[in-house]
Amino acid sequence: MKQIVIIGGGFAGINVAQQLARNPAYSIIIVDRNNYNFFPPLLYQVATSFLEPSNISYPFRKLIRPFKNVSYRMGEFQELITAENKVVLSTGTLQYDYIIFATGAETNYFGMENLKNNALPMKTVNDALLLRNHFLQVMEAATVTTDVAERTKLLTFMVAGGGPTGVEVSGMLAEMRRTILPLDYPEVSGKNYEAHIYLVDGGTSLLKPMSEKSQKDTYNELTRMGVEVLLNHRVKDYADDVVTFTNGKSIATKTLVWAAGVSASVLPGIPTACYGAGRRLIANEFHQVKDLTNVYAIGDTSIASGDPAFPDGHPQVAQVAIQQGINVGKNFKALAAGKPLQPFRYHDKGTLAIIGRNKAVADFPRPKLHLNGFIAWWIWIFVHLMSLINYRNRLRTFYNWAGAYLTKDQSLRMIIRPKKKTN
Repeated sequence: MKQIVIIGGGFAGINVAQQLARNPAYSIIIVDRNNYNFFPPLLYQVATSFLEPSNISYPFRKLIRPFKNVSYRMGEFQELITAENKVVLSTGTLQYDYIIFATGAETNYFGMENLKNNALPMKTVNDALLLRNHFLQVMEAATVTTDVAERTKLLTFMVAGGGPTGVEVSGMLAEMRRTILPLDYPEVSGKNYEAHIYLVDGGTSLLKPMSEKSQKDTYNELTRMGVEVLLNHRVKDYADDVVTFTNGKSIATKTLVWAAGVSASVLPGIPTACYGAGRRLIANEFHQVKDLTNVYAIGDTSIASGDPAFPDGHPQVAQVAIQQGINVGKNFKALAAGKPLQPFRYHDKGTLAIIGRNKAVADFPRPKLHLNGFIAWWIWIFVHLMSLINYRNRLRTFYNWAGAYLTKDQSLRMIIRPKKKTN
C-alpha cells in the first residue's frame, strides 16, 4: 500500500480521505492540529451564541472509525524534507509516498501588528468562542458603567471586511440588537446614548464576487436593519480602543472583528518558487505542486492552473476545496488502476450570503439567476445543513435553528473561560 499523508482535515483534506477510504491501494494519514473537523461557514453563529461548537464539529477518530486504511495523527506541520519523502510534525515524523497539503488559509493582517494584537479574527472554533465571550463580556460591562462615553464604546461593534463573513456577522448583531438586547439587557436598551454596528470595507461595494443586484440588495437590507455601512474605508490601525482609517477618520470601539482578508501559510521545506499570489502553492491541473512530483496542494492553500474558466486561479471558497478534494481522490484511484488522470475543472454552483432573518441573496451562474429575500434564505439554510459532515450535526443544527426562528431567541449565551491548572 502506498502511504498518503494529508496535512489538514478541512473540506479539501477530508474529501480526499473519504474518496480513498477502503481503497486497498492506499494507506491514508490525516494530520491536523485539532482532533476534529469543523464547518467554517457557520463559525459566526457560534460567535454570536446561536450554535454550540459541537453543532458544526465532529471528531476525526469517530469519523474515520469505519475505515481500516485511514488513520489520524494530531500535530502541526513543521517541515517537509522532500529528498527523504519525510514530513516533520510537532508530534514526530512521518514517511510518505505522496503528501497532500490542504492547510487552508489564515487571517491576513497585512503587516499591521496592532491589528494582529487587538482585533478579533474568526477562522477557527477557538476564535469563535473567544469572540462569543468578548461579545457577552462587553454587554455585561455596558450594564454597569456610568460613563456614557465608555458605554458607547462598549456598545459600538465594528466588523471589517465586506465579504460573506462580514455581512453575516453584522447582520446577526443587528438582529440580536433588535430582538435579544431588550430582553436580556434592559439596562442598556432604549437609553439615550449612541450605540453602533459598523460594517467597513476598503472597496466600493459589499460582496465583491457576487452580482451587482446582490451587492445592492445586501447594502439596502443591512442599512434598513440599522447597520452603518462604511465603504471606501480602509483600516490603518487599531490601538487604545480606536480604529483609524487611511482617510483620516477614526471611531472608538472595544470590538473590531477582523474579516478583511486571508492568506496561505508559508510551509518550510517547500522552495520559494512554488508560491504564487497570497502565498498559495502553485499547482497544475492535477493538483501537483510546481517542480515537486509527489507533493500536492488543494483548497485555499493552492492556486491551481490549467482551468480555462479560471486563468488566475479559483476563488477561496468551500466548493472549490470540496471539488478539488474529490478530484484528487478520484485521480489517485485512477493512478492505482493505471487509468488516465482527469484535470480539475471547477463547477460553479452559485454563491450565497445570509443577511438576517428571512433575508439572504443568491447568485446562480447556470441559468444566470439572482434571488433575494425569503427564498434565498431557505436555499442558504438547506445548502448549509446538507454541507455539514454527518446527520448528527445536521439534526442538532436544524433543532437549534428551528428553536431560534420560532422564539427569536436562543439560550446559549454563556461566558465560559477555561483556566489552566497552576501548581
